[in-house]
Amino acid sequence: MLLCGPSGSGKSLIASLSGLPVLRLDDFYKEGDDPTLPLVDGSSDIDWDHPGSWDADVAVEAIAELCATGSTRVPVYDLARSARTGETTLHLGDTPLFIAEGIFAAEIVERCRELGLLADALCLTRGAVTTFRRRFVRDLREGRKSVPFLLRRGWRLMRAERSIVARQVALGAHPCDRDEALSRLAAAAGRQPQERTVA
Repeated sequence: MLLCGPSGSGKSLIASLSGLPVLRLDDFYKEGDDPTLPLVDGSSDIDWDHPGSWDADVAVEAIAELCATGSTRVPVYDLARSARTGETTLHLGDTPLFIAEGIFAAEIVERCRELGLLADALCLTRGAVTTFRRRFVRDLREGRKSVPFLLRRGWRLMRAERSIVARQVALGAHPCDRDEALSRLAAAAGRQPQERTVA
């Protein structure tokens, strides 16, 4: 299952509540010294919400390997340092389904569908103000970036949330709230007893 939605919309919580193995797509961010990182228009801030800040090719390779073999090596990414700090191995065990979650998950819906890997693609929506509050509290608690950066980013994302959701839906993700997302995840897990797929 691919699970997307604006930053702070509750993707990690839904993934955890599902009980399914989780591939964190945020671990495929580029490192902070990568010269190809995009900048926010009119600013020197790196635009970590732009798909160009993320390595989609490596993420799709990891998804394909998980579906084929049940395990894959995954980078460990430190958001506060904007750097990969190591590697870990994700094992699926006997579970036929897993979740790949992150703000860029919608960017790879079509590629996963073409490869025959996609069970479902969901876009969580909670409302711009709720998402802003949850995102800011989380990012402060985790020390992801400086407070001024988080405020600038939060304000920009709150104003853009409607267009962010519209883009993810246009890329093939189904818009839903928490309850519908959990229901679709449970249904997909029940329907996929034989082959490993990413929902």
